Amino acid sequence: MLDDSHRYLMNTYSRQPLVLRKGRGIKVWSADGKEYLDFVGGIAVNVLGHCHPKVVVAIQKQAQRLLHVSNLYHIEPQIKLAKLLCTHSFADKVFFCNSGAEANEAAIKLSRKYAKEHFDEKRFEIITALNSFHGRTLATVTATGQEKFQKGFEPLVPGFKYVPFNDINALRSAINKNTCAIMLEPIQGEGGVKVPSDDYFKEVREICNENGLLLILDEVQTGMGRTGKLFAYEHYGITPDIMTLAKGLGGGVPIGAMLATEKVAASFQPGNHASTFGGNPLVSAAAIATLETILEDGFILDNCNRMGAYFIKRLLELKDYYPEKIVDIRGKGLIIAVELTGDGSPIVKACLEKGVLINCTSGNVLRFTPPLIVEKKDIDHLIDVLEEVLSK
Repeated sequence: MLDDSHRYLMNTYSRQPLVLRKGRGIKVWSADGKEYLDFVGGIAVNVLGHCHPKVVVAIQKQAQRLLHVSNLYHIEPQIKLAKLLCTHSFADKVFFCNSGAEANEAAIKLSRKYAKEHFDEKRFEIITALNSFHGRTLATVTATGQEKFQKGFEPLVPGFKYVPFNDINALRSAINKNTCAIMLEPIQGEGGVKVPSDDYFKEVREICNENGLLLILDEVQTGMGRTGKLFAYEHYGITPDIMTLAKGLGGGVPIGAMLATEKVAASFQPGNHASTFGGNPLVSAAAIATLETILEDGFILDNCNRMGAYFIKRLLELKDYYPEKIVDIRGKGLIIAVELTGDGSPIVKACLEKGVLINCTSGNVLRFTPPLIVEKKDIDHLIDVLEEVLSK
């Protein structure tokens, strides 16, 4: 099977030599029957774990009823999902698509159109952060403040400026008469789980208000309970004008969403933007089941906070044992990073061999985004494996 993978799939991923066939909760099994503890979670996608019963049943029921119709018609599950998202967020309107990159693309288009309608034609520039990640389309890879993702795809889309994350003075200095929006991740995920200071986003919000700019928050990775609140912006006591979601929204199926206030959303009218599959009946049903499960009894968010705190505590103990190998432990809820003094790839490989799936980003940062149902025994097992690997 691996031979066929190499033969027929484009070489766009550095894949582990592993074919995963089955998943339940926080565990997955390979084609040869080996069991693994999954601390990657589809990179923050499987918020309820693999094949959560409520999500599976919702997909089964909807698949028997209606798989897909065009957005030329009203779609019942899509309407219900939009209402749920707006009821539990700052937003008044939702646009559905298929991925985080598409959600961010929609946010970029909406912010430009809004600025042209409410200010002037020259307002089109968006300020983003160095070390950020917003997607792989041509516009979103340009918005991404990392040259390694942009190399080879020049010329890039004009209209983006980059400033250091968590540097309010740099942000203020970058604004000019052409600026229309500021686009930031509440926590930089792909950039190494960089958490801002407590007052950073309050100051960003004030800057936007003072200068008539839109604040776009990319919550593709931090949304849907990942940080211990339904949306990460809730930690900072502010609301954005636009927010993007994907990853955890569908509990494992591909769906993205761009949420906005009524005033901003009004700049999109029929013909301005669209998505053939966006918010189709099947994925909307899965997302409803996911969101309702997160909200229904408070257990998921509570568990995320408790297990996140316990996880960081255990990692800090590990750091005390290996100060020459571990530089920093950081995170919020269950998006957590271990910054190493060296390359993290050998550790990822060694953990894989011991039946634990982990992820490395930015070369030397181990990133953990397990399902929000993770338990202490799972964390303890991971720590035991990491300790054994680091000791060697």
